[in-house]
Amino acid sequence: MPSLLVIELSNAKFSLNSLTFMLVVLLALFTTLIALIIINLFWKTSNASFTSIVQGGIRFNTYVFLALANAILGSEGLVLSAIILAVAIPFVNICCVTIFAFYSDNNKLGFNYLIKSIIKNPLIIACIVGAAINLSGLGMPVSLENLLKILSKAALPLGLLSIGYALVIRDLNSSKGDLFISSLAKFILLPFFMYLFARCFDLSPLMQATLVLFGIMPTAPSAFILARQLGGNLPLMTSIITTQTLVAVIWIVLFLQLFV
Repeated sequence: MPSLLVIELSNAKFSLNSLTFMLVVLLALFTTLIALIIINLFWKTSNASFTSIVQGGIRFNTYVFLALANAILGSEGLVLSAIILAVAIPFVNICCVTIFAFYSDNNKLGFNYLIKSIIKNPLIIACIVGAAINLSGLGMPVSLENLLKILSKAALPLGLLSIGYALVIRDLNSSKGDLFISSLAKFILLPFFMYLFARCFDLSPLMQATLVLFGIMPTAPSAFILARQLGGNLPLMTSIITTQTLVAVIWIVLFLQLFV
């Protein structure tokens, strides 16, 4: 997956429209996070459960997103997807760790942990490397570029295989209310804000479609790892991952009807 991101970002054509595109991603994610915090003030749940709700509401499955963007929207959609990931991955990591810092008693949390979680993330490193190569204008040696292209071809099929492995049906008995709120944020609020801000900034139809597709992606299986490390609600997190992965199929079909 890092190989794929390096290749796509190093060859992407950035413009003023690309900066607006990135801004829409950040605005929609941040607005969804604020909406979840406000909902939690009225529909109070435990702190551990809320951290899992937030992860379910704003995190995303990178593998599904890139595979669908490539299959549905073509090479241009794949490049736009890589641009989204370049800003969304570090931003979402910062948001999630910050929520854990405010809503858990874990002593591991702090500024140092936040920095380490970002600089050690291979997807974030790949985004930085790809963007740096692009902006420098130097390009890559042909042999290295060919190697990365070969590696990147395995990223999407292996990523999709990992999705099925992450499904745990037996843990679907967690709090239905918390599961509903997290899925509401994921499948209603986030794609709505993506589309709303995209229309407000008059982005192209392809950009709008890519943003909405990103918005309806199920949460990342890696959310379970963060919940385990920092004291989240593990059964709830597993339920959110499994339920959203299954429900996302319906939303993808609706997406195809409306945007393709």
